[in-house]
Amino acid sequence: MTGTPPGIATLRARTDASLGETARTWLDRAAAEAAADDAGDQQAPAIWELRFAEAGRRCGAEHADSARIVLLHAARADTATLTRLYEQGAAAERRAVLAALPHLVPGPEALSLVEDALRTNDTRLVAAAVGPYAAEHLTAHHWRHAVLKCLFTGVPVSAVAELAERARGDAELARMLGDYANERTAAGRPVPDDLHRVLALTTPPPHKAEES
Repeated sequence: MTGTPPGIATLRARTDASLGETARTWLDRAAAEAAADDAGDQQAPAIWELRFAEAGRRCGAEHADSARIVLLHAARADTATLTRLYEQGAAAERRAVLAALPHLVPGPEALSLVEDALRTNDTRLVAAAVGPYAAEHLTAHHWRHAVLKCLFTGVPVSAVAELAERARGDAELARMLGDYANERTAAGRPVPDDLHRVLALTTPPPHKAEES
């Protein structure tokens, strides 16, 4: 991977503008360490991986995700590295890995991380899991269940990337949403407003009248 994608450059500029001088200097140094890592010794964590873990303490919780994504891109982290950081990391570190997937993994090789996050009940992990990477690579079956997972856990469906595009005309998703709504109603529980929103998106576009 060469160059810096515009999204990463924008993220870095926004992060730098939000950080104080001490934190910005720390991120500069950590990013340089990540860029210089040759992934030679896999027996011990690289220095930048230690920085990845401490980003919350150095940059503040509100900027930690952005700082970690910057480090992952600077290191050109491959799927194996992303998987290791995800599996060994706390929830905040896992969120950053999920958010970085569209920038670093062009194919479906990292879907296991998305699927793992969707098995949790951590709403911030679920929200991170249904981003652009999932929109591009999840199969229709797993994507539908990801949408339902958002409804189950209260994650706003606005977190689901490309929701309108993937839901459009999806009769099976409409059926699943209807079943879920019926279950909620039968149990005397309210149906989430987001369910009606997604259900409306599944309506197929009207067919144009054929010209005579």
